[in-house]
Amino acid sequence: MLIEDGRIREIRTDGSVPEGGDATVVDLRGAYLMPGLWDVHVHPDYYSVTDMPIADQVTLFGHRLMSALTESGIVGFRCAGSHSYMDVAWKRAFDSGQYIGPRLFAAGHFLTTTGGHFLTSGHALECDGPYGFVRAIREEIKNGVDHIKLNLSGGILGPAWDRHQNSFLLQDELKAAFDICRLREFKVMAHATNPEAVKNAIRLGAHSVEHGYIMDDECIELFLKHDTWYVPTLAISHLTPGQATNDWEQRWVKQRNMAHDLCCRADAASDVHRVGFGKALKAGVKMALGSDIRPLKEAALLELGLWVRAGATPWQALVAATRHGAAICGMGEQLGTIEVGKLADLIVVGGNPLEDINNVRRLHLVLKEGVIVSDRRDQWAKPLAPAF
Repeated sequence: MLIEDGRIREIRTDGSVPEGGDATVVDLRGAYLMPGLWDVHVHPDYYSVTDMPIADQVTLFGHRLMSALTESGIVGFRCAGSHSYMDVAWKRAFDSGQYIGPRLFAAGHFLTTTGGHFLTSGHALECDGPYGFVRAIREEIKNGVDHIKLNLSGGILGPAWDRHQNSFLLQDELKAAFDICRLREFKVMAHATNPEAVKNAIRLGAHSVEHGYIMDDECIELFLKHDTWYVPTLAISHLTPGQATNDWEQRWVKQRNMAHDLCCRADAASDVHRVGFGKALKAGVKMALGSDIRPLKEAALLELGLWVRAGATPWQALVAATRHGAAICGMGEQLGTIEVGKLADLIVVGGNPLEDINNVRRLHLVLKEGVIVSDRRDQWAKPLAPAF
């Protein structure tokens, strides 16, 4: 493969070598070349301003993003909510070339109602009434977001009044929020966790539905009818002490140290979530991989494993984390696959991920627009071991 000016210029599969002139030659020595990974549902670490000053939080978020690129090969992220527009700030820093980091698509705050979902995170804005949502969305747009995140319902991890089976917005609030997004041509990333919320999101024109913990057959039919994206975030319901199945998952669960009542809520939701995921997968719903957990450099790798454990083939999981990750962010024509003319955001791994999805952890090289930004080839001979 020949890369020139950041793009793939030529690919040969017959064993011959493209004419590269004085190009730098990199022999992969039997390793596996693939598109870089994407995680399309992420948040910064949740800290209040009393826990950590905002400036430090913004700096930490940038460090986490850059580490995810260089240490795990995650070349693109879609943010699902952050306070103080820290995702917008880092998007601009990466796009301008000030720092080498992944491609970042910003949401700003996520919007919910008074008494809505995940207020304890500090990353949500409470809105009430149709104009309350309209004004908040206009404010988000003014501050440079790429898409609007709406929390239509509750969640698994939250206080007692924040339950995923409950919807939060009234019909006039929903209509106003989606109407202004359509007028301004901004895509809606809809947190929807029960059938009512999922159906409302799809019918009103959501670009993607996040989570879908409870879905009936009509939900699946609507996904297909409206060609809506689904991001299942299996990690939220499947990463608990009783469900962890390998060293990576067990280490993450131990470090997370989630409260017992939240573990119980996740365990109670996991079977229904897995069934809905399986139905969507079988039906051919467009699905992209998003984790909704941290640390960012570990999250997508864990989610990939959960997809396979829940019934996806390694190929389906990889497509969701590459081609579909780029496509859901509007970058499908430029990124996500290895094709002539596309940007060369690529990774090299030491084992075939189609044989074992966890071979994506055996990271050798990361390239952004054809430039090597991480070279870990000196670790090739070391055994695969879980690490954060």
